[in-house]
Amino acid sequence: MNDVGARGRPGTPTGPGAPDARSEKEPDPATTGSPGPEAAAERAKAADGTPPLEPGQSTGHKAPVRHEPDTGRKASTPRRGAADPVKALMHRHRELCARAVDPLEIAAGLEAHGITDRTAARFRHRDVFSLAEEMYARVSRDGDAPLPAAPAAPRVRADWALLTLLPGALCAAAVTAVHLTHGQARLLAATAGALAVALALRAALRRGPLSRTGADRPGPRPGAANGRTAPWTVWLVAYSLLGNGLLLGALAGGPDTLPTGTADGPWPVTAAPVLALALACAPAAWTAHLFTARARRRLAASRGLEDFAAAVRPLVLGTIALFLGALAALLTLCTALLDEPAAPAEALTLGALLFLARLLTTHGFTYAPAVVLTATATAEAAALATVFASRLPGLGFLATPAETLVTTWGAGSVPTLACGAAAMALLVHTTRKLTRASAHAPPEHAR
Repeated sequence: MNDVGARGRPGTPTGPGAPDARSEKEPDPATTGSPGPEAAAERAKAADGTPPLEPGQSTGHKAPVRHEPDTGRKASTPRRGAADPVKALMHRHRELCARAVDPLEIAAGLEAHGITDRTAARFRHRDVFSLAEEMYARVSRDGDAPLPAAPAAPRVRADWALLTLLPGALCAAAVTAVHLTHGQARLLAATAGALAVALALRAALRRGPLSRTGADRPGPRPGAANGRTAPWTVWLVAYSLLGNGLLLGALAGGPDTLPTGTADGPWPVTAAPVLALALACAPAAWTAHLFTARARRRLAASRGLEDFAAAVRPLVLGTIALFLGALAALLTLCTALLDEPAAPAEALTLGALLFLARLLTTHGFTYAPAVVLTATATAEAAALATVFASRLPGLGFLATPAETLVTTWGAGSVPTLACGAAAMALLVHTTRKLTRASAHAPPEHAR
């Protein structure tokens, strides 16, 4: 009866010479990789120590049914390779890829997230620019809506050009009013002039290349730490106006009177550096605009992050040198017009410090300028504080550092050393930060 059942089963040969019916109805296991029922039974018997059956030989008992996994169906499907690493990277940065208007923007965004040329090699690309081009090409093929036009180069606008001239004009008017008035009228003129210059400077810094929200300049970068620089900037400018006279008076046992607004009074006032800095707002805006335009052109022509950094580094140094040249010319003019002693080192170091701090701020790097300006203002305040504290019994030694500096190099040596060291620190930081492609990506609201 077992033989009858074996004959009744489909695909069972009726004798040694019977043709194999499985070749007409079932695929050959040798070609598909799927074991047939006999092969499974033979493997099971081989595992139990039973010899395999000859063709046409009956088992004598019904083999137990085994539910084995259908490995043939999986083996017949080709094994997929490793996951697409570029696709995974696009998924992590899908917002960046979706809003990008060119591959350069994707490259800058990738670099801002820490992806370098060495990292791009793991994605089988020679550099970040090549990786960004592939990511941009994939997005452009998959997108149904047309991409927005690429942002145009920053343009000169009449509003910010006039605003940058306003602080210098108001400061010149205020200095003139102080020199033409006396007594209480002079104090009112100085107060009104300082307030007007402060408001004009604030307006100039809110528009154009020196602003953090202008549509024609990069940044601020995502995740950039916020820093407050306005109070320390006011302190540094005020010290350049009144600090040296106060320090000299304190070392001489004074001051005994309030400043009279002149350079030859008991509390001397040096207005030439302040006037030169106010007039230098226009050169600062123009040089910052020139730097932004040239940096974007270098970014478009570069094929790697290292190439871009090498091309932009001389541009950064040239921009700073151009501003300092303009400031030196304005300082010479103001010193001659106001008939004040020349102090080029103090004014140039302060101007370099403020310009570097603003250049970093406009590109979204606000933390370092805030820290450096705070440290500089603290150093100048400490010099004054130690001189006044030395008048207390037993603390006369506190005035020794400031007195030594003033005796050796003059009262302007204190702000010169403080601002010079701070400017050098910011210069190193600037050459590292502003040579990155991510520092020059167009802002999101400018698209």
